Amino acid sequence: MADVGEVLMSVLSTIRVPKPGDRVHKDECALSFSSPDNEGGLYVCMNSFLGFGSQYVDRHHARTGQRAYLHITRTRKTKEEDINTGSGHPPKKKPTRLAIGIEGGFDVEQEQYEEDIKVVILPDRQEVTSEDLTTMPDVVKERVRYFVCFLETDSVSHTLQVQQWDGEVRQESRHAADLKQLDNGVKIPPSGWRCDVCDLQENIWMNLTDGKVLCGRRYFDGTGGNNHALLHFQQTGYPLAVKLGTITPGGADVYSYDEDDMVLDSKLPEHLAHFGINMMTMEKTERTMTELEIAVNQRVGEWEVIQESGTTLRPLFGPGLTGMKNLGNSCYLNSVMQVLFTVPDFQSKSVPFFFLIAPHAPVPSISLFVYHRAKLGYGLLSGEYCKPAPDPGDENDASEPRGDQIGIAPQMFKALVGRGHPEFSTNRQQDAQEFLLHFINMVERNCRSGANPSEAFRFLVEERIVCQESQKAKYTQRVDYMVQLPVPMDQATNTEDLQEAERRREEGDSAAPTVRAQIPFTACMAALSEPEILTDFWSSAVQAKTTATKTTRFASFPDHLVIQIKKFTFGLDWVPKKLDVSIDVPDTLDLSGLRATGQQPGEELLPEVAPPSLVTPDVEVKGILGYHGNEEDDSLYSPLLCQSVSPVLDDSTVSQLCEMGFPLEACKKAVYYTGNTGIDAAMNWIMGHMDDPDFSAPLVLPGCSSGPGTTPTESVSEEHLATIVSMGFSRDQATKALRATSNVLDRAVDWIFSHLDDLESMDVSEGGRSAAESEGRDPPPGPRVRDGPGKYELFAFVSHMGTSTMCGHYVCHIKKDQQWVIFNDQKVCASEKPPKDLGYLYFYRRVAE
Repeated sequence: MADVGEVLMSVLSTIRVPKPGDRVHKDECALSFSSPDNEGGLYVCMNSFLGFGSQYVDRHHARTGQRAYLHITRTRKTKEEDINTGSGHPPKKKPTRLAIGIEGGFDVEQEQYEEDIKVVILPDRQEVTSEDLTTMPDVVKERVRYFVCFLETDSVSHTLQVQQWDGEVRQESRHAADLKQLDNGVKIPPSGWRCDVCDLQENIWMNLTDGKVLCGRRYFDGTGGNNHALLHFQQTGYPLAVKLGTITPGGADVYSYDEDDMVLDSKLPEHLAHFGINMMTMEKTERTMTELEIAVNQRVGEWEVIQESGTTLRPLFGPGLTGMKNLGNSCYLNSVMQVLFTVPDFQSKSVPFFFLIAPHAPVPSISLFVYHRAKLGYGLLSGEYCKPAPDPGDENDASEPRGDQIGIAPQMFKALVGRGHPEFSTNRQQDAQEFLLHFINMVERNCRSGANPSEAFRFLVEERIVCQESQKAKYTQRVDYMVQLPVPMDQATNTEDLQEAERRREEGDSAAPTVRAQIPFTACMAALSEPEILTDFWSSAVQAKTTATKTTRFASFPDHLVIQIKKFTFGLDWVPKKLDVSIDVPDTLDLSGLRATGQQPGEELLPEVAPPSLVTPDVEVKGILGYHGNEEDDSLYSPLLCQSVSPVLDDSTVSQLCEMGFPLEACKKAVYYTGNTGIDAAMNWIMGHMDDPDFSAPLVLPGCSSGPGTTPTESVSEEHLATIVSMGFSRDQATKALRATSNVLDRAVDWIFSHLDDLESMDVSEGGRSAAESEGRDPPPGPRVRDGPGKYELFAFVSHMGTSTMCGHYVCHIKKDQQWVIFNDQKVCASEKPPKDLGYLYFYRRVAE
């Protein structure tokens, strides 16, 4: 065997030194989920920076000729037993800080490892030790050591990013240094505070400008205050307030209404002394805002019930029972992907692809979505990584297994699906429903030909609008992947209990129980199935605004149905909140009665006439150009008309809406489509269209097929064309849809499903045949949707714990072989009492008749 120094010198030219910005895949194999923790460790190619497990590194060497690899192995350290405790584990401290992995915050089990890194030369796997490096030329030592140093530095930063989070970092208020304080003679006593308006004695704040003592905000559950401190700021503009009862020699809770956040006040002792408060003698008598937030996030029942914390759960291992590591607030991704790979379409159309491509890929594409989807599916379903995690305590301890698994850490997958996205590319908590739709959208884009597993969820919705004055109807269809059910709080079956709890809280009873609203599932479905009243509907039959009813029905039933319970909403003060409800979601569901019937015999349709445009009277382009009503010339002038005509909009209403935080284009459309009838009508329009895919898209006037600055002959995106064609439409139809919606994909998809009748008759030749028939092709089949009976059974649900989508935790329950299983990141156990009434996303599959 050749001298290791000579071998290393011979491959030195293939060793690239990573530069800032380079990503070295040192934690996950490119072809599997092997990691440095697994037997054999991980081999990092010192040229491509890809990682390979011990079973794949020889293949990579044979295909590429690369010889130099960095071999990384990690072994878990054994925790030293605490001599002061019999169990060896110190008691967990109660969290006092809204943080993770930081002193005073929530504990995380930070596993301690010993890491070994060495250079290995293939094919003989010659190892280059640190002693060998000392005898080699400086150029070799510097290159290798820099590579190793880069890995170690990157590893530390990654650990800090994932394992630590501090939600209590506060900034100095910009008002603190020069805060105005009135010399009004107000002196605040050291105790016995009451709101100056309502006499409330809890959640009391003192304004640091005028010393006014008032109650704080009302929380979403009815507790807290009556908003008098906030109203005082709105009336006076005095920005800073301190929470009385939280003042100690070490500080206090200070809130800036102007900056809308908890802040620091470096001059707090001086500001308090102005009103006779000696900060050094004060003692804490009220819970701080951090303690309140921790208490709310650990609301009684929700966390314990959803995670089934009160029972000893039996760990499960085997194919389809593999846990997923939390990569830093990635529980939303873990829960959704566990459920999706229970669906046969994702199993059969993803996993076989892994076996098809993996053996033949010398260097797999890190950006190949289909490959990483298949890789994740194999990791979850094969059972290869479904092994108990080693006990961090005494290895000789024969105690019961904890339920944790080694599991998989899909870091490459998470990075890929989040790339370029403002939310999913971060380590912040996200909405599982939004991620599910984002992932389905990625599947659609990457399955332009061949099998598309998202078809399992795709269905058509029919909307029937009936003008109440003419009784004529309009039918439109759109594609959807999810049913969103509102929560009618007024339909709670325990109203008396809720009212009694509210009454006791208003009276200041600190022992008032927390009562969860009981909402019947039938009430949620009724809100979906009952006709909706449209008060400002423009009827083409009567050429005026009138009242109409809109009914929504299923034009097709998918193989798998997703139902979202819309628990997340906004309060009257536009603060996000989560409805604390229990809904008796059924195990079986029959939606046959919601099947769309289409146009009824003898029913007349509304004429296809656009509503009149609101335009300035001095820009009649056709008149300026000498237009005299010749219909054949209309197409010549319509592009100019669309570019030159400007709608008359109430600027004050637009400004008010923008100040509330809504996008400018959405505000313009709200004012336009409500006919400049005022802020209330425009706000109602916004609230009814916030979920529209084109909500923030530019306003396109009726009759104009493209946005400002474009023409009907504008080129369209080939990528968008391919996506729409993959759904079953012709290229001509896709082109027309994109040109009609300014090349915006989401709007084009909605447009095409709303104009199916027009599309069927487009491109008709003089002989009366369509272009497809003239070329000998079959007519386009339309959207590919599956259909069948509307009877379903529940097989999975995703639950959320916490107060909003920005915080908390997700788990999922899946029914496997008639046994409910809870997937809580790396913990996979048999469920004893699945909390089906507290779910957020419910997944049903069709029952064969």
